Amino acid sequence: KLKKQLSGEFEMKDLGAAKRILGMDIVRERRDVIFLSQQRYILKILEKFGMSNAKAVSTPLAMHFRLSAAQSPTSDEEKLQMSKVPYASAVGSIMYAMVCTRPDIAQAVSVVSRYMANPGKDHWLAVKWILRYLKGTSNHGLIYKRDEDNNEMVRGYVDSDYAGDLDKRRSLTGYVFTVFGCSVCWRSVLQHVVALSTTEAEYIAVGEAIKEAVWLKGICAEVLASEDVNTGVYCDSQSAIHLSKHQVFHERSKHIDVRLHYIREIVQSGEVSLTKIASSKNPADMLTKPLPSVKFVLCKDLTGVTTL
Repeated sequence: KLKKQLSGEFEMKDLGAAKRILGMDIVRERRDVIFLSQQRYILKILEKFGMSNAKAVSTPLAMHFRLSAAQSPTSDEEKLQMSKVPYASAVGSIMYAMVCTRPDIAQAVSVVSRYMANPGKDHWLAVKWILRYLKGTSNHGLIYKRDEDNNEMVRGYVDSDYAGDLDKRRSLTGYVFTVFGCSVCWRSVLQHVVALSTTEAEYIAVGEAIKEAVWLKGICAEVLASEDVNTGVYCDSQSAIHLSKHQVFHERSKHIDVRLHYIREIVQSGEVSLTKIASSKNPADMLTKPLPSVKFVLCKDLTGVTTL
């Protein structure tokens, strides 16, 4: 039906089902299973940066990496040496994979991209670590399939890492949204203000996730021509959930962003449900901090990042 409508407006040819677009391979395994992968693109960037034969690692950023601006070059000699390293090009290449099909590297990309202006040796080692992770997971992607047991069409998970930025002590917001069990959008970004407590950091993160949930719900309602789109957001902070559902506000939160008042109205109205989830089952953890490999694999599975 859609093809017929488009052909009525534009001159076009039907070339059949799409198999590749913008560097993404589209595989239809069965009638209701679609797999998006960037394996060929990832192999190309590994070759470009001389990492094709590198030893693979199990996580995109090891827990021993503690990156900061203090590790940037200070002497002219160090700056000259680092100017020969394709840092910005490598980060940009990795970032494209993250944006399209790889939410599992979002936190790592968020960290290394902060030092594009003046990267140091430690920052470059972190970028190469991400490439080593991609070496071992080049065949990973997003798998979309029908999920009859999921009563929430749009489901989001949100978390924060309090004062995780070593330079300005800002916290990191991470959220991932799934539609019928597979990721459709994700984000790992520093918060605009310095939170004074873990509760405040979590509350700011919840606010960002609720706004994204409202937008996604509207998109799904428009596509399906139905207002009955169940939408839920899951957070592992009970105190942040309490602030979102009740009139009691943290005094400082009032002055952070007036939009937070709107968030409370959305939650109280029931347009988007906000529910507590155990930290051990929250996949947004991988978007806020480096994780042990066992927990990291669990987060990947919960967001649909897998092999076909």
